[in-house]
Amino acid sequence: MASWPVLAWVLLIRFIADYLNGIQAREFTVKDIVYLHPSTTPYPGGFKCFTCEEAVDNYDCNQWAPDIYCPRATRYCYTQHTLEANGKSVSVTKRCVPLEDCLSTGCIDLQHKGLKVCTSCCEGNICNLPLPRNSSDAIFATTTPINHTQRHLQSVPVIMACLLLVFAT
Repeated sequence: MASWPVLAWVLLIRFIADYLNGIQAREFTVKDIVYLHPSTTPYPGGFKCFTCEEAVDNYDCNQWAPDIYCPRATRYCYTQHTLEANGKSVSVTKRCVPLEDCLSTGCIDLQHKGLKVCTSCCEGNICNLPLPRNSSDAIFATTTPINHTQRHLQSVPVIMACLLLVFAT
């Protein structure tokens, strides 16, 4: 009769272990993004960003982000993450922004409040999936040079000068 309590404990522990194995992390994968955000662009170069204002954490932000395209005047996805000293998220803000909003990325320690605010920007369709948590994550990541139009315009006089030299000789 003494074996029944032991067997009951073993079954209870087994049940708890099986339950804990079934719990998954609260993070999105690329497969989740493709499933949640399938569509074609309404205009050339159209893109989407995860969008939320002061969500509790990254999961809540990404889960409830509206599935809409960014306005044409924007080009980047912006993320601002406020976290406690122990790394726990306080708030998450994500949105579509123009270049001007991405010029000051990085982390700032608000020591009087015991918080850290990290800001990052990226270029690409729903590229703001992860949160910036430190200086190496809080960056401005682009796929095209920021001054690509200026560089093209600056190269025109050089090309013209080369053509003049070729035809002059």
